[in-house]
Amino acid sequence: MNQTEIINIFTKKTLGLTFVLSAAAFAFAQEKVGISGSVVSKSNQPVPYASVTFSNKANKSFSDATLTDEKGQYKLELAPGNYDITIEAIDYQKNVINKQITAAGNIGAFSIDPEKSSTNLKTGDIQGVVITAPSTKPYKVELDKRTYDPSQDIVSKGGSLQDVLSNVPSVSVETDGTVSMRGSSNVKFLINGKPSALLGIDDGANALQSIPADQIEKIEVITNPSSKFEASGTAGILNIILKKSKKTGFNGSITGTLGYLPQTNLNTNLSWRKGNLTWFLNGGGGYRESKNTNRNNAIYLIPRADNTTNADQESITKNKNDNYNASTGFVYDLSEKTSINASGTVRTFDSDNIGNVWYGYRYTDGSLSSARRDNVGSNNNLALQGDFGLDHKFNDKGHNLSLSLSLQRNRSYNDTDVKQTENDAFTLQNQINQTTLNKTLIGKADYELPIGENSKLEAGYRLDINKNIYDNDVSQRYSLSADYFYLPTFTYNALYKETFNAGYVQFKSKIGKLGYQLGLRNEYSEVDIKYQNLVPNADFIDKKKSYNNLFPSIFLSYEIAKDNQFLMNYSRRIDRPRSFFLIPNPSYTDNQNIFDGNIDLNPSYVDSYEFGYSISKNKFTVNPTLYFRHTADDVKMLVYSDAGGAFHTKPINLGNDDRYGMDLNFNWDATKWLKLLGNVNLFGYKTTGTYTGPEVTKPMPFEGSGFSSIARLTTTFKVDKTFSFQLQGFYRGAQKTLSQDRKDMYAVSFGASKTVLNGNGTISFNIQDIFNTRAMRSVTKTAEFERESYMQWQPRQFALSFTYRFKQGEKIEQPKRKKDINSNAAGDDQQGPM
Repeated sequence: MNQTEIINIFTKKTLGLTFVLSAAAFAFAQEKVGISGSVVSKSNQPVPYASVTFSNKANKSFSDATLTDEKGQYKLELAPGNYDITIEAIDYQKNVINKQITAAGNIGAFSIDPEKSSTNLKTGDIQGVVITAPSTKPYKVELDKRTYDPSQDIVSKGGSLQDVLSNVPSVSVETDGTVSMRGSSNVKFLINGKPSALLGIDDGANALQSIPADQIEKIEVITNPSSKFEASGTAGILNIILKKSKKTGFNGSITGTLGYLPQTNLNTNLSWRKGNLTWFLNGGGGYRESKNTNRNNAIYLIPRADNTTNADQESITKNKNDNYNASTGFVYDLSEKTSINASGTVRTFDSDNIGNVWYGYRYTDGSLSSARRDNVGSNNNLALQGDFGLDHKFNDKGHNLSLSLSLQRNRSYNDTDVKQTENDAFTLQNQINQTTLNKTLIGKADYELPIGENSKLEAGYRLDINKNIYDNDVSQRYSLSADYFYLPTFTYNALYKETFNAGYVQFKSKIGKLGYQLGLRNEYSEVDIKYQNLVPNADFIDKKKSYNNLFPSIFLSYEIAKDNQFLMNYSRRIDRPRSFFLIPNPSYTDNQNIFDGNIDLNPSYVDSYEFGYSISKNKFTVNPTLYFRHTADDVKMLVYSDAGGAFHTKPINLGNDDRYGMDLNFNWDATKWLKLLGNVNLFGYKTTGTYTGPEVTKPMPFEGSGFSSIARLTTTFKVDKTFSFQLQGFYRGAQKTLSQDRKDMYAVSFGASKTVLNGNGTISFNIQDIFNTRAMRSVTKTAEFERESYMQWQPRQFALSFTYRFKQGEKIEQPKRKKDINSNAAGDDQQGPM
């Protein structure tokens, strides 16, 4: 029994035991009675979305809380007893009363008084301005980020993180699984505010598919991060916040999914909270199939040595995978001001791949030939992560210190057997064995010091030590009876190590209606790449690089009225090459389409500017933003053909890239039965640079400019209180440079959701890409060839899921009081454990 099998068994048994414990806890829960009531203002007007907290004076585990609806009314179930009842709402004074709950029924109306002055606030209330309406909205805007709540996203129910990202405003997922923001693909991923082993090595698309949508609480879209955040990711940061229940007692939910292309998933989110201890477990897994189709048709404009004039290719790969993941941890309050936390995460991913690549060739004399490569491969991935932290509050006014340590390990095995035939006759066979091991240590310290009523100073330090080990063996034989021999160019060992130190300081304050935040971050990194292959007389490569950069950020806001303001910001960012891009010969599965690394690849730097406006009312939120982003030493993908007719793709630093446009996000509750969530990104681009390296016979221009668009509209129809359905449309406009013309693309998806079992269960159904149109088409033209390409990462699919929720008690997080306009959102250095 190997390590992965042990982990799989452990994961399954842990989940099974958790289900049994939770069922037992649910069965023995104390009998409760149903009560109702309302919250009104001093003038007897209903107060919507007020928080009503019932604190049981004898037993905290019986405490519960709820929010009033649009009419100021609420319902919940409580164990009989004596309660302190706290009523809070934005722009109202807190009110606490005592009441004995003895039997079911209406307990009457509670009255709260408005705040005497909107400026009469304590520093402890200055945390971060929220510009949106109530928390029931799926999209909200804050000073330096936008937050998306996937709980109302029916289309992605039962799916994965990749499915959820396809619906997030300002974010799009390409047909090959690449995630982009505002048309740029250099996106930095974080899980709960930091890099995570859950995302695998180099943030692969498989990792995005292995995180269930049901485990995601919210996604923070940070298009222009402040100095508090890591400077990597020139397009921005996507911070994935996983669920951690704040409810008391034993609570949880279970979601099962069946779908086609065949998929099965079972996921759970469980928590137990009593006294000073909170424990949680998120886990699950399942089976999934996918299909990738890739076609290339090339015409050679310059006569080739083998007299080839045309080359056609069709590649179809089918993938079957099993993935399991589990995260468990606790938070323990040592005192009212100090708490410690620890968590552990394990993720396994096993896949089997069957693919075939067909080639067709036409020659100058009119003759034809064909070749075929059949691939059979497997992948085994095991990721482990441990997180530890300490949080201390010096007082209740926002004077805080946070310390954290994260240890991560990710190991991947990839084995592929390739058999090639030409005109149905055996020609060669390859065996490819790749092993990648990643080890990461992240240590952080963050400090917050309030100054006066409206100001705050923040500072922090971060240490990253990242180590990747690559071991690649490629062997070949020309006869079924012959022995294999190594291909020296593609057989190598490599070590990538980066030590990264960062410190930041940030000051925020407010002068009248003008809020400002000034920050400066310094990052120093040392990169060491050791590389050795089997090429005869090849030198051992030991490449060392170091970078030391300052990254300033400025955020300004001007409040016209409540929930109505202008926002303006600037930041400088860096795009560090992925370690995979720096390995000279990282991959070999198709001898006609080869990806080459570039050990001399350097970072790109971007200056990013934004000017936005946001207004939010009860029924709508509108947030248009104008942006401009200038990238120096931009990374381009050089595509060239070698003497044997194979196509190579290689990342290079070349020229500049300018992006500008308007990103419009809106949320509108048009009627009681119709809700609209939309995003339109209209952007222009200008690229400069010409490549004259040894790979090309003539200078290859990368110059071009144009205008394109990305749009998404999600329409939710509420049939009644228990049944809703959604239609979602996506469109991406064409883009063109001197060497490549990428065609436009559209897709339509559908989802439906029905609440059952008195609100404890939900049945959901969805169809992704109804018309099977989500595919990328492009034409590449150079002085040597013209190539037309087609790629579809995943065809149309549908899924049916069922979610069951159970609880003993509930403690809903208090709604945030009116806060200072200059506040920064919690950054990557501010999140808790996994």
